[in-house]
Amino acid sequence: MTKSSALSTVVLLYWLLATGCQSGSETATTLTGEPAITEGEALAKQYCGSCHLPVSPAMLDKTTWHNQVLPAMAPRLGMEVWQKTHYYRPANASISQADWEKLQAYYETLAPDSLAIASTQPSPSNDWAVFSMLKPAQPAVDLATTTMVAFDSANQQVYSSNETDAGLYRWNSKLTAERLRTLPSPGVQARFIENKGQPAHLVLTCIGTMLAVDRSAGELLELDPNKSNRPTVLGQQLPRPIESTPGDFNRDGLTDWLVCGFGHDTGGLYLLQHRPNHQFSKQVIRNVAGATQVITGDFNHDGWLDFMALFAHADEGIWLFTNDRQGGFTEHNLLRFPPVYGSTSFQLVDMNRDGRLDILYTAGDNSDYSRILKPYHGIYVFLNDGHNQYKQQAFLPLNGCTKAMAADFDRDGDLDIAAIAFFADLGQSSPQTFTYYEGKSATTFQPHLIPISQYGRWICMDVNDWDHDGDPDIVLGNFSRGFLNSPAYHPTFDSHLPLLVLQNKTR
Repeated sequence: MTKSSALSTVVLLYWLLATGCQSGSETATTLTGEPAITEGEALAKQYCGSCHLPVSPAMLDKTTWHNQVLPAMAPRLGMEVWQKTHYYRPANASISQADWEKLQAYYETLAPDSLAIASTQPSPSNDWAVFSMLKPAQPAVDLATTTMVAFDSANQQVYSSNETDAGLYRWNSKLTAERLRTLPSPGVQARFIENKGQPAHLVLTCIGTMLAVDRSAGELLELDPNKSNRPTVLGQQLPRPIESTPGDFNRDGLTDWLVCGFGHDTGGLYLLQHRPNHQFSKQVIRNVAGATQVITGDFNHDGWLDFMALFAHADEGIWLFTNDRQGGFTEHNLLRFPPVYGSTSFQLVDMNRDGRLDILYTAGDNSDYSRILKPYHGIYVFLNDGHNQYKQQAFLPLNGCTKAMAADFDRDGDLDIAAIAFFADLGQSSPQTFTYYEGKSATTFQPHLIPISQYGRWICMDVNDWDHDGDPDIVLGNFSRGFLNSPAYHPTFDSHLPLLVLQNKTR
């Protein structure tokens, strides 16, 4: 095809879009064989597939491609954007003007006018299932910006932090709060570390900034929550760290830390190696943004600690890092997801009781360029065949799913799932911000829409047997500031309640 004929085809495709000829799916059927569309698909694999899994045009609607995603994509290929949807090619762009127009036409032509709505089958029951609610004893005055909740099950306490004052709070069994100290930035994760027979120490991951910017101000701190002395700094100048995981990776008897520096455009996964002088040196494990979560284990049964890691920015997926016994790791991809998935969490759990750890994975981050409800957001179950191969066996649609944790909440022998959705469809009369999925089998669940959406918008969750009665309880943290994808939406949930506990009443 000559350059002039390719451009003529592109002009024809734009005319079809402008005149509203056919719906997205019908247009796709009509034009899939067009040379420009075929070339556009190849260009998508070439330019987009070099950074992440190529995104099918069908995964977003026409308006979102045209107004949001393509204008965000263009500068990454060197194209200049003006008036949001017009493009100019500078001399140093990595793509030609003709190829950019083919790429643009490919997405905008084959995209549907709107995305299908995922239906939950079976329909959720509106009840409390096995839970009862415990709220803080005193009403809150400040806007709720909770960034962390963590059960201290041994002492029937809850620790929390927030964005408003970066405070560290401790809540007793009646959910009365005590402010312990001000952190250098909001705490987003807490680990409890045994301290030679003394009360457990807290290791806190402090994000540095909640803003989506490249600022390496995060820290990893160890402190005694019962003392007011300065915390020990284990790591600093970290790019928006959101989780830290302990482990002795070189078998020297000292605890090292893997830190997920989510970052923004830059970030990474880091090993803070504990030295004999009790200082920590930072080793880069994977130098890309989006490190979100790590789970450790001896996955190849050689006696050395390995780990799996979730990356949730651009090139999304789960990777296995096998310890090479020489201070490094061998990397192997297990699962990859398109960037529109917005990966949020994963858990290793034996869903089908066959002795192998399966993957429970959630997708639902919806704060980037395509802020629309997506039918592929939700909870996925990938079963393990025992050879590092994971096959999807179940999908539970849940708009904007943020985290899911599996446990036998009702003690019937099947695993159930507790899930929060920060980016739920808030326009519903009862937004599905927290859902309890009662397990019927490894891949079959009855959803229960627990009636707590009016009390907050849940961004964080922890599960543990808080009240020592033999069944797991749940604590939820409310972040009520911003992140509203619909400008017409006015929050109706409680904007001040910082957290609540769902006590499991199974006996």
